[in-house]
Amino acid sequence: MTEDNRSAEVISIGTELLLGEILNTNAQFLAQELAQLGIPHYYQTVVGDNPLRIQKAVAIACERSRLLIFTGGLGPTPDDLTTETLAELFNVPLVERPEVLEDMARKFAQRGRVMVPSNRKQALLPQGAEILPNPTGSAPGMIWSPRAGLTILTFPGVPSEMKAMWRQTAVPYLMSQGWGQEIIYSRTLRFWGVAESTLAEKVAPLLQLTNPTVAPYAGNGEVRLRVSTKAPNEATALATIDPVVQQIQAIAGADCFGVDDDSLASVVGKLLMSKQQTVAVAESCTGGGLGHLLTTIAGSSIYFKGGVIAYDNQVKVNLLGVKPDTLVQQGAVSEDVACQMAVGVRDRLGTTWGLSITGIAGPDGGTETKPVGLVYIGVAESNQSAKAVRFQFGSFRGRDWVRWLSACSALDLLRRQLL
Repeated sequence: MTEDNRSAEVISIGTELLLGEILNTNAQFLAQELAQLGIPHYYQTVVGDNPLRIQKAVAIACERSRLLIFTGGLGPTPDDLTTETLAELFNVPLVERPEVLEDMARKFAQRGRVMVPSNRKQALLPQGAEILPNPTGSAPGMIWSPRAGLTILTFPGVPSEMKAMWRQTAVPYLMSQGWGQEIIYSRTLRFWGVAESTLAEKVAPLLQLTNPTVAPYAGNGEVRLRVSTKAPNEATALATIDPVVQQIQAIAGADCFGVDDDSLASVVGKLLMSKQQTVAVAESCTGGGLGHLLTTIAGSSIYFKGGVIAYDNQVKVNLLGVKPDTLVQQGAVSEDVACQMAVGVRDRLGTTWGLSITGIAGPDGGTETKPVGLVYIGVAESNQSAKAVRFQFGSFRGRDWVRWLSACSALDLLRRQLL
């Protein structure tokens, strides 16, 4: 072994991964889980459905890692080769496991389907391997130590099945075998409306910490700071992490919108519910994207009443009460139109708040004075005049980018108003 003698390696099997037909979310999930368990993880490999190449990849992995985690290639079709290829590599016979056959037959019967002969292949495991149960699908995995100092775990490629098997069986097994005695525990602070470089300057001394560590990263318009430490248990980790988290939140103020799994939509929803207030939306360039984000949250019907997709100017006039003269004199993409849209949807749907978006998403339609990426977001509260904020998102990342930033920035504007 040339690497850490307690390191893991993730090996994903499937030609569809190499062709880019499927995003390898399994590898991402496993990487995050291994980090949480404190198990070193230095390599990931993707191999197509070819026995020779799979064996070569495994032979290399065995020289540098002690825990090999496979996803994919456990199905009933001829190109599902993981189990038989591993058995051949380590020169161990495959044995049909009757308990697996019984489990598969029961599941097929429950779903009103007939188990075909090819499914029997999924009951074949190397002699001496333990079954890694699959609570939802037909293909089990295995826990196998084909030689001293090497452990192999196999999972199907279906993400929901793999995650359930990992959490229910694999994690308890690994912990029982002495893997992950210390966990890496993290809290992620989430920011909107501030550049990564600006935030990094504000918290610069904290980025130099060694325990906990603070690491910035950005994506999809959002900036995040991950605060991490290694500890024997969660309570000890939190005692180290929480003071730094609180310090960052104090420095960032309203730019920090949430922690860990919070989203702009979930945070806005909680604020609206806490105040017993409601919102409606009027959208032009986002075409329903803002409403979509709001309704990703379960229970959002309590505070989100609906919206109007006013793509055409006549819809803005007839349904939202935008003044024709304003459209003629200032154009649909303007501060006044955004304000009138927000007021119109608020009044017509009878909500506490009206939120509007009008802009030029591109790639065409921009002018010298109103370039692609120009967006106005309006917000109107009950019995108050509306206001609109001008954004310039640019055109370099395309139409979908402008629409995404517009919808998220609208949520952020409402969040700040609610605060």
